[in-house]
Amino acid sequence: DKDTSGLMMVAKNDLAHHSLSAQIKAREVIKGYVAMVVGFLEPPEGVVDAPIARDPRNRKRMAVVIGGREARTRYRIFANLSGFNLVEVYLETGRTHQIRVHMAYLGHPLLGDVVYGRRSPLVDRHFLHANRLVFKHPSSGETMEFRSPLPDDLAGVVERLLRQPEGVGLSPAHVCMAPRGARNPWTRRD
Repeated sequence: DKDTSGLMMVAKNDLAHHSLSAQIKAREVIKGYVAMVVGFLEPPEGVVDAPIARDPRNRKRMAVVIGGREARTRYRIFANLSGFNLVEVYLETGRTHQIRVHMAYLGHPLLGDVVYGRRSPLVDRHFLHANRLVFKHPSSGETMEFRSPLPDDLAGVVERLLRQPEGVGLSPAHVCMAPRGARNPWTRRD
């Protein structure tokens, strides 16, 4: 997705391409995202297991379609913010627009998603950020883990919602998805 920010894996040569492709096919690559959805997901943690294909009514969109390609998305809410859920999302498969389609299918589209939801005055794009990527180095086999903090526009949305009187009053440190002792991903590295 062109409006999704964050980490991306790129192969520098054929050997790396084959290795990374094999890891993706074997579902050995961990792809983690931060998303903000409209409303409150129930249950607060779960797996969406729903096939995805081209939307038969609109060929420019994807949709949950019987007979579509297998698609599994794990999610966990880690903050309720003024009518929105901040969600940690992991892909078990990698279909086009998978997170956006699955969240809309649950009735909770991504904040600002003009294709599967609606425009938002809070953000100029959909709220989706690839914040974690784990794979084995193609040459050495060493496990490589990369994290990316939220960009300024998305971090600003979180900070703005935290200040709302109907917000839950969490600080950005409380809604951090990093392991204990790790750096807070909501803050920028300069």
